[in-house]
Amino acid sequence: MMFVLVQAGIAGGNDGIQKYFNDTACKVKAASDPVEKREILDKSLQTMSKALDRVESSGLLSQDDRAGIDLFKTTLQEKQDELAGRNGYERVDDSQLNAFSNYVVQDMEQARETVTVSLVAALLIVIILILIL
Repeated sequence: MMFVLVQAGIAGGNDGIQKYFNDTACKVKAASDPVEKREILDKSLQTMSKALDRVESSGLLSQDDRAGIDLFKTTLQEKQDELAGRNGYERVDDSQLNAFSNYVVQDMEQARETVTVSLVAALLIVIILILIL
C-alpha cells in the first residue's frame, strides 16, 4: 500500500512539473507576437530555475536529489541559452518559437525520466512554483 502511495506522490510531483511546461507551451502558441512568445518562454524557464534554486537551498534534499536538481538546472540553462542565443547556441528564430516550446516540453519530459529526484523534492518544486506564480 505504501509503495502505491509513494509512486502516486512521485507521479503527482512530476505531473505538476510537466503541467507547468505544457501550460507554458499553450501560452506561447496562443500569443501572436514573437516578442511576447519569447518573453513567456524566458519567464517560464527563469521561474523554474528560481524554484529549483529555492528547493536546493532548503536543506531538505539528499545528495542524490541535489545531483538530480543540478542536472535539471543544467538542462534548463541550456534551453535559456538556446532561446537567447548565448554560450555558443544559435538564437531560436521567431518563426520557430512554437516548435521550440514543444521541444522544451518534450525535453523536460525526457529529462524527468532520466533525472531522479525524490518525492519530497518533486513536491517541493511544485509547491514553490505555485508560490512564485
